[in-house]
Amino acid sequence: MSTKYKATTPENAYFITITTVGWVDIFTRLNQNYVIINALQYCQQSKNLEIYAYCIMSSHIHMLCRAVNGTVLSDIIRDFKKFTSKKIIQTIIEEPESRREWLLKHFENACEHLKRAQKYKVWQDGYHAEVVESNWFVKQKVNYIHNNPVNSKIVTLPEDYFFSSARNYAGLSNDLDVIVLDLF
Repeated sequence: MSTKYKATTPENAYFITITTVGWVDIFTRLNQNYVIINALQYCQQSKNLEIYAYCIMSSHIHMLCRAVNGTVLSDIIRDFKKFTSKKIIQTIIEEPESRREWLLKHFENACEHLKRAQKYKVWQDGYHAEVVESNWFVKQKVNYIHNNPVNSKIVTLPEDYFFSSARNYAGLSNDLDVIVLDLF
């Protein structure tokens, strides 16, 4: 498997994007957003993940993050995707969801080409990871992450989007703590 766009070097910070199969809009429901928030909190507390910026969009997640204390970020992301896949499916099955049958069929069909037996596939294979190499890159990616909901016409101001670290950077309350960087 190629290591291009994978977070394989310890201690480096990365800009990553994790995307649902078929770019299906799963994070339009509050309960599914909290699956992600809770899993990220667990990764921060128990898996040595530092998050500097993030945004949960309807079909993907952007993060500027790194693994610390000798942990490799690709291992954290692998475990995160495995856990959240199961939790997302469980949430679709157990909680009110008007698209239940359609979503389950979509995630089931995503397994048709797999060699290993698997009932549902929520995330696309891999993830897009770019190593952070300069302060300019950090500032550009934090702005990109925070402006994603603005560019999608979901909100007018980045800090108005609740599932984004733009709130942290604006000094507003947020359910997920991040390490706020001085971008000036």
